[in-house]
Amino acid sequence: MSGLYPKRRKRPELNLVPLIDVLVMLIFFAFVSMQFRSVASMNLTLPKAESAGKNEMKDSITITISKEGKLFINNKSIESGELGGALKNIASVRKDITVLVRADETSQLKYAIEVMDICNKFGLTKVRMQMKNQ
Repeated sequence: MSGLYPKRRKRPELNLVPLIDVLVMLIFFAFVSMQFRSVASMNLTLPKAESAGKNEMKDSITITISKEGKLFINNKSIESGELGGALKNIASVRKDITVLVRADETSQLKYAIEVMDICNKFGLTKVRMQMKNQ
């Protein structure tokens, strides 16, 4: 009697797990292949922002410019003619170090521009600026 009734077919099933795996991999490759462009920015801490807190960064050097134009690297006095050599030595060891330029609010802008220019000259491109609060 099995010949009188046709065999019942199983309903076709669509297995979603492999499709989800393929979609996840496509999304992953899309994110990996994207080009993220970094936007150059300058951190400025104005003197009026006393409650902003400290702007200390790990793995950084600090170049301080007094109102007279005297230079200090990590609180050690340095002549302006020696700055290029010191930054060249730092760049030869590590170019990805952050340089934090702190300037007195009454110092001339030309001193800060000279420091940033010397940093760029030796490939130190992570330069941030902070105005002195006191």
